[in-house]
Amino acid sequence: MSTHINAPAGAIAENILLPGDPLRAKFIAENFLENPKLYNEVRGMYGYTGTYKGVPVSVQGTGMGQPSISIYATELFKDYGVKKAIRVGTCGAISEELELRDTILVNSACSDSCLLNQRFGALHFAPTADFNMVKTADSVAQKMGIRYTVGSVASSDFFYDINSNWKKWKEYGVKGIEMESAELFTLAAQYNRRAMAIMTVSDHILKGGETTAEERQTTFTNMMKIALETIISV
Repeated sequence: MSTHINAPAGAIAENILLPGDPLRAKFIAENFLENPKLYNEVRGMYGYTGTYKGVPVSVQGTGMGQPSISIYATELFKDYGVKKAIRVGTCGAISEELELRDTILVNSACSDSCLLNQRFGALHFAPTADFNMVKTADSVAQKMGIRYTVGSVASSDFFYDINSNWKKWKEYGVKGIEMESAELFTLAAQYNRRAMAIMTVSDHILKGGETTAEERQTTFTNMMKIALETIISV
């Protein structure tokens, strides 16, 4: 048992999906896992463990922003022995090639977060996804016929970007803006774990358009299917 996850030893699987929204965690558990059991509801951050095609899989809400996912990922890696983690989240697209509801398989994450600065000071660290997880997800998405792209995102501490920093990231080929992946990849490196992220485009910063809160919770199933097939295969 840790500070923010009220689960006994052995209640959490080595394979875990990490949506930011706890209601998306509930949706995944109830619609994709067999015999899901609720192991956490501290601060409304639901966590469940069940099986997917006979393999134990957990799903844990992490909240919004890198400080929040840092809490949950640290406790999962350090206290509960999680080995493989896939963030299943949403992003704002900044690439012309993307449309609403498209899927991004994230292979790296830029960041403006001071969390990296506190760790590395004047040094620079490149938060990177696990190659074999990305490779497997790429194969899974192809077989499923899902529209997707592979690329980098930017994990920003700003949701309302008053400085329009996204424009600079766009110049360097970043696909979308979100708020958590860089910290997940960094913690996975620190604890020698494997992690990646799969994003669904929930709004388009360039073209306009956005999805509803209910759609973000319950209809972005492509990334959930890719994540589940990937995490039981690597």
